Amino acid sequence: MTTASKYIRKNFEKSKKGEDEGLKKAHKGRLQEWRKDPTIKKIEKPTNPVRAKELGYKAKQGFVVTRVKETKGSGLHRRVNKARRPKRMGKRKLKRAKSHQRQAEEKASKKYSNLVVINSYLAGEDGNRKYYEVIMADPEHPNIKNNSETEWITQKSSKNRAQKGKTSAGRKGRNK
Repeated sequence: MTTASKYIRKNFEKSKKGEDEGLKKAHKGRLQEWRKDPTIKKIEKPTNPVRAKELGYKAKQGFVVTRVKETKGSGLHRRVNKARRPKRMGKRKLKRAKSHQRQAEEKASKKYSNLVVINSYLAGEDGNRKYYEVIMADPEHPNIKNNSETEWITQKSSKNRAQKGKTSAGRKGRNK
């Protein structure tokens, strides 16, 4: 017997992989809409509610979900402008020090400085960009302050979690 959450997860994966034609069209249409959106956008509810709930999202006041658009690739590398011309100019085999997911969390944290980043997950990707949904919480909201499960968000050490590398993506980048 499959539960509703297993069914939702299964359908979300089918839509990403393109196994079901109807779901594939819906996912493609969703990505086309996301391309037109700004880089960081507050959304009403998560696209993948099962994954969001696994990562700490609760459907109550004080919790916010933002979608962040992150460009694929290794980022910008400056071309050498000295007297000589190096053969490869430092453009090949360069890797980012931080993952795309960690950068997306940091962008969201910077824009919404009054909120605390809890976690994030990959919502979709196309040829040029990856789209992450970042789960955030308001530490000053009474629902979060008074709940024993979420009161850790209000502590001083939880401030700027994304910049300190305390989220799951940040810990992976720091090898912890």
